[in-house]
Amino acid sequence: MATSDKQKEAERLQVLGGYEILDTPPDAAFDRITALAAQFFKVPISLVSLVDDERVWFKSRHGLDVIQIPHLPGLCAQAMFSDQAYIVNNALTDPRTRQNPLVTGEMGLRFYAAAPLVTHDGYRLGTVNIIDYSPRDFDEAERSALLHFGELVMDRLEVRLSAIKVIKSLSTVFKEVSHLDHLLTVCAWTKKIRIDGQWLTFEEFLVERLGLSVTHGIHPEALESLRAELVQNSVG
Repeated sequence: MATSDKQKEAERLQVLGGYEILDTPPDAAFDRITALAAQFFKVPISLVSLVDDERVWFKSRHGLDVIQIPHLPGLCAQAMFSDQAYIVNNALTDPRTRQNPLVTGEMGLRFYAAAPLVTHDGYRLGTVNIIDYSPRDFDEAERSALLHFGELVMDRLEVRLSAIKVIKSLSTVFKEVSHLDHLLTVCAWTKKIRIDGQWLTFEEFLVERLGLSVTHGIHPEALESLRAELVQNSVG
């Protein structure tokens, strides 16, 4: 592997690790997707596969007992780099897979189709794939549907990652608060907060001291007061 390729792979593995999903317990949200894919495409096996350094680990597996397999020719480790659905109609005759142990061995894999799992910035994490024990055709509508299943899995991965970040932010907040060894002083007029001799606005306290992101809204009571004021001014 060339140096640039090694660097790209190292970056990809770092991004994959950042999702904190490898070797985690089964998740019903992913299991629903693989069960639906198996039903939709009428296949016995559907998987959410994440490609680690030397293995392919299954976050969700419908119709298969094994948790992971090594990198094998012509399957997930290659399929995730496809920009479109990756289709093997007959694995026994396809040069990409005909030497694969899952094809030549006891499992008898014959059909394989996969959609890549791609982050918003282009990193390839793995695939959502379907498997059959008999060769089969796969038309354009089915290819498109499989890509949509990949998008569903990726959406779930992003939601899960966002939840992890929120939990970590809250943990940081609680730690920061627990480290305060004195009462916070709040100005009754300006509503600023005094921390270590410095007066901060509430937003500055949240952003600079607790590391949170801030957006703005309006409280329902304030909104009603504003509406009443506008009505009164318009009448006057």
